[in-house]
Amino acid sequence: MAPHPFLAPLVSLLYLVSAASSEGRYRQGDAVMLYVNKVGPYHNPQETYHYYQLPVCSPTDIRHKSLTLGEVLDGDRMAESMYEIRFRENVDKKVLCEMKLSPQQVERLRQAIEELYYFEFVVDDLPLRGFVGYMEESGFLPHSHKIGLWTHLDFHLEWNGDRVIYANVSVRDVKPASLDDVRGPDPLPITHTYSVRWSETSSERRGERRGGRGGDDGFFPRTLEIHWLSIINSMVLVFLLVGFVVVILMRVLKNDLARYNLDEEASSSSSGDDFDQGDNGWKIIHTDVFRFPPCRSLLCAVLGVGSQFLALGTGIIVMALLGMFNVHRHGAINSAAILLYALTCCVSGYVSSNFYRQIGGERWVWNILLTTSLFSAPFFLTWSVVNSVHWANGSTQALPATTILLLLTVWLLVGFPLTVIGGIFGKNRAGPFDAPCRTKNIAREIPPQPWYKSTLVHMTIGGFLPFSAISVELYYIFATVWGREQYTLYGILFFVFAILLSVGACISIALTYFQLSGEDYRWWWRSVLSAGSTGLFIFLYSVFYYSRRSNMSGAVQTVEFFGYSLLTGYVFFLMLGTISFFASLKFIRYIYVNLKMD
Repeated sequence: MAPHPFLAPLVSLLYLVSAASSEGRYRQGDAVMLYVNKVGPYHNPQETYHYYQLPVCSPTDIRHKSLTLGEVLDGDRMAESMYEIRFRENVDKKVLCEMKLSPQQVERLRQAIEELYYFEFVVDDLPLRGFVGYMEESGFLPHSHKIGLWTHLDFHLEWNGDRVIYANVSVRDVKPASLDDVRGPDPLPITHTYSVRWSETSSERRGERRGGRGGDDGFFPRTLEIHWLSIINSMVLVFLLVGFVVVILMRVLKNDLARYNLDEEASSSSSGDDFDQGDNGWKIIHTDVFRFPPCRSLLCAVLGVGSQFLALGTGIIVMALLGMFNVHRHGAINSAAILLYALTCCVSGYVSSNFYRQIGGERWVWNILLTTSLFSAPFFLTWSVVNSVHWANGSTQALPATTILLLLTVWLLVGFPLTVIGGIFGKNRAGPFDAPCRTKNIAREIPPQPWYKSTLVHMTIGGFLPFSAISVELYYIFATVWGREQYTLYGILFFVFAILLSVGACISIALTYFQLSGEDYRWWWRSVLSAGSTGLFIFLYSVFYYSRRSNMSGAVQTVEFFGYSLLTGYVFFLMLGTISFFASLKFIRYIYVNLKMD
């Protein structure tokens, strides 16, 4: 039976996300296709170009491989190569092609080598990486600057049964062709050759070989060793902090409740006509603490989208823990994130509309539109700028028109309708707010607050403590996303994510209590901003990482880094602001339910 038209984009996206690896089965002598993919500066991971943009051996008719959505999002543009590789058949110094490079082509290669360009090939879904050329700087006086082009590549492949298990490319024991002595308009003759060496392996897991080395054979650095010690240290500090806050706060709160309830019994027996007279602290504002805030629709939209990203982040980590992401599958996490974002749009619509109706909102259609555009509008604006820069520079990171239309269709036919459907269910299932205290018509005057209870101080404290809980792991995440690492410690990531949410909730409760103790009942937006400001600290850390911990440079990489780092900080603001708000709301309901009042 054909899928419903509404589900067609979802079915196609599921196929793109879960497309099986192109691992093949071969008999001896069968052709094993090697695809050329991309090149780019080693220190700029997101600045990539098509391999055939360099003056290299290329077929007359370039045929591209059909790619999955994740591969396209990852900047892959695979095309068939001229290398002839046959299963289990060795080749020794076979000529690939002979070229005569013009001075302009030589200068293009020199520039690429000086910028540490690396190339990426793919054989049977296994990546092979190496540098385009060789550069040597030596001496001060006299100074020597040598540049050479690797014209011979050694391919080493390992097989088990009828499968390719491991693939690597190297330039060992090969002398590069010098590009230093090119003078005048005469072309430079270059001959490209290659060798293929097959060996049998007992390993059955693809991408691994004897000795435990990965598929890229150490081309990218392997500094992501198990960093349990630093994580355990961070966890101990966080647990001590959370325990300290909880114990102190519960003792103070217990004393407050005992004192306030004792005062209430005394006042009821002494016919006092003014309930508030002689009182202070959070009890005195019980008639204002549940007064609804300004900009209700925006607050509910923040809570809805924040809940969606909490579900999205949890889903991604759980999928990673279940082993659904293969490090050799290009862009698998990107594809899964797009799919989960589309499916979790119903969460944002439901939470936003449900809470909006509870606090007396009437313009629910406007609330749904605000919810669906709260993240998608900034994301589209950022992506437009970044994609335009990539397109202007000819980078493969610029998305093709067909991919853009596919993603837009998925959002229009899956994401937006699910937001509306979730909003309808949330509106219809919303009950009364059911505040434990009645709210007076006239708002109470708020006394002057000391500087340490200001919004800025609360944002500084509420943002720094959750950030400190994840600062160790944040480096490894940045090194993976913006560097050359392969992150596989998803168990640690799950614990750090849980710690982040716990610290955000606990610090929000503590700051909300201190705010109410100062007779300031404007806690609604303050609770969102307190822990939500962690996103600002994450963005500041990204600035530090760019300038001090990376070698990224150039307009293309810089625009992408800061554009998406800004979006990342915004997402953390939404997530932690949501956790912070609902933790504060639960806490306030608890203390006022347990307070004896007339």
